[in-house]
Amino acid sequence: MYRIIEKKKLTPESVFLRVEAPRIARRRRAGQFVILRIDETGERFPLTIVDSDPEEGTITLVAQEVGTSTKKLGRLKEGDSILDVTGPLGHPTEAENWGRVACLAGGIGVAEVLPVVKEIRAAGNFTQAIIGARNQDLVILEDELREAANELYITTDDGSYGRHGLVTEVLHDLINDGAIPDRVYAIGPLPMMRAVADLTRPYDIPTIVSLNALMVDGTGMCGSCRVTVGGETKFTCVDGPDFDGHQVDFEELGKRQKIYIPQEKCSLERFELSASGANVKE
Repeated sequence: MYRIIEKKKLTPESVFLRVEAPRIARRRRAGQFVILRIDETGERFPLTIVDSDPEEGTITLVAQEVGTSTKKLGRLKEGDSILDVTGPLGHPTEAENWGRVACLAGGIGVAEVLPVVKEIRAAGNFTQAIIGARNQDLVILEDELREAANELYITTDDGSYGRHGLVTEVLHDLINDGAIPDRVYAIGPLPMMRAVADLTRPYDIPTIVSLNALMVDGTGMCGSCRVTVGGETKFTCVDGPDFDGHQVDFEELGKRQKIYIPQEKCSLERFELSASGANVKE
């Protein structure tokens, strides 16, 4: 059992958690993730490790409450425990001194890009964080990223905060202004990562995307997280989560991400009915 030490709401649909996990806290590196199971009947799902404190023995997680499991997670309180937390999993993010690195993130991906920005800057790079959200209320971890990056750019779809538009527009302007990054890192919704890769491809800018493919066991056995990269089958859990964005088959991955939508919708409806006190029949 893994006890929740701290919990707070970041937005109406995302939650910040510090969880006791001493062994994971000691071994975790930027870019790695854990797989959680809330209770005996819950599914297994991955979350990126946003931060860790080896001395305290805690890891930091951020989750968007969109499905049954993440909503269950969001209902837990400080002092409650999570049944299973397995990790750290996946390969750590590669960090060398390339020069100028642009790190783009959208939505909940902002939490996932934060440790990457820290790691890449620590390697001696000039880091430009470009983050986006639908509106001002959904912008998360702004202060943390402002401290972690050399430069921070914020966009919102509705223009309620920062620049009105998309993260790709900021990157496009930086490139046109001569501030061409030596490397680009992107994490967020698949359409956003695909758009970043399409933008950087003509400039031959190495572009890394962190994929959030569906996972079950996290060991490469189930095959549910497979993705085609450069014409070869890879498994996000053991080969990733970072891949060459110019080689990822985003169209195929997008289709795979929709496989369980009917089951996920049914599960969420049953959970919400049960949470409301309604009598749910098997």
